[in-house]
Amino acid sequence: MSGLRSSGYLLCGDLHAKLNEAFRCGGLPPVKARINARTLGCIPVRCSLEGRRVIPNTAESFEPGWGRAPIRRVLVVDDSPLQLKILSSMLQRWGLEVSQAQSGAEALLLCAEMRPDAVLSDWMMPGMDGLEFCRLFRAQCGDRYGYFILLTSKSDKAEIARGLDAGADDFLTKPVNASELRARINAGARILQMQRQLSATLGRLQEAYDAVDRDLQQARTIQQALVPRRNRRIGTSQVSLLLKPCGHVGGDLVGSFSHCECSVGLYSIDVSGHGITSALMTARIAGLLGGDFPDQNIALERIVHGTLFRPPEEVARRLNERLAADPGVAEYLTMAYAVADLDSGKVELVQAGHPPPLLLRAGGGAEFIGKGGLPVGLIPGARYERLRLQMRPGDRLLLYSDGLTEALMTDGTQLDLAGLRALAPEVQGQGTEYLDDLFWRITQRMRGGARLEDDVSAALLEFGGI
Repeated sequence: MSGLRSSGYLLCGDLHAKLNEAFRCGGLPPVKARINARTLGCIPVRCSLEGRRVIPNTAESFEPGWGRAPIRRVLVVDDSPLQLKILSSMLQRWGLEVSQAQSGAEALLLCAEMRPDAVLSDWMMPGMDGLEFCRLFRAQCGDRYGYFILLTSKSDKAEIARGLDAGADDFLTKPVNASELRARINAGARILQMQRQLSATLGRLQEAYDAVDRDLQQARTIQQALVPRRNRRIGTSQVSLLLKPCGHVGGDLVGSFSHCECSVGLYSIDVSGHGITSALMTARIAGLLGGDFPDQNIALERIVHGTLFRPPEEVARRLNERLAADPGVAEYLTMAYAVADLDSGKVELVQAGHPPPLLLRAGGGAEFIGKGGLPVGLIPGARYERLRLQMRPGDRLLLYSDGLTEALMTDGTQLDLAGLRALAPEVQGQGTEYLDDLFWRITQRMRGGARLEDDVSAALLEFGGI
């Protein structure tokens, strides 16, 4: 049996028969071939036999699964026909599909047709050298990455850096050693495998992002529909609304409703947090304060002969009870809600943790109404105070969220209440034009390139008198 432990070169087509003959001589049953002769053809395989195990030599071994590996097609570029033949023979011996080109220009044409997984290119070639070819190859291959190995006799670090800058992934010194070439090809296969897995993952993430983005765009459309009428005239007065989420959807809500031509209710609400959760809460609140279904509006009280506005502080209390009693709701909200008599100009309002409403007088001047109050849905049993004011023809009442006063200015400070009180009287126009101009002026004062960090909303009542 000593012959079983010797080493030698066998043709794979004869390997199975030779092994069985050897085992019969040793009195052992036939062995099944462990190397696929159809796959290997007549490739020389250096092997040693130990017992019944075939141990391929590492330098010559065939790596299982290469047919499914990232590197299957290799382009070899060299102006030397002899080098082309040597390199191609090595690669073909390992089961790879090989194409040849004797110049960079010819190689670029082949790349457009075959899209190689890997390229072995000589550095020094007449006409287009390996560096220029590498740059053009990178520009041509687009999203499909190809592993690029430069063949060179250069060892200077500056030259190697030039090659890397041109887009080369690896280098091989000439003359090329077969074991080293195989190791570089294997390394390239691992890198390509990771790169393609990453690309596939990024593709799936992009698809998921696009799906979420479409849903959020639809959610934005639905949320904007919660404020269907941005401007409404009631007699000689008018109510205007502004809603600017900092993302697709937001936690701000503004609106108005009335049950007759002589009075109107308007509100500005800011739900804690941002995004989808806050947006869902605004949808819930919009249903409780909507004008399309008065029977469901908790701010309206039905009586025998009609409908009345509930006192503003009672509305805040009812909302607080509903939210505080829901164990599944962690969000709370701030609110400014006002009810205006459009005949007399008398206004009753409640401030529940919201920025103080701003009263702009027709003759000039501005004053804030209220000093704070508790948020809604945060403290069970919270009580709220009713505030009163008198409007005269031409006066304006502005309800707004803190996204307006917390906008960052060019000096790094916030606009704050003082800045709003100074800016608001300077703005011209009426209705939505006034609100749009106010918002535009604030954004012009913001730090360059800054984006809104919070949702911005406002409700404006312009009193016309009788």
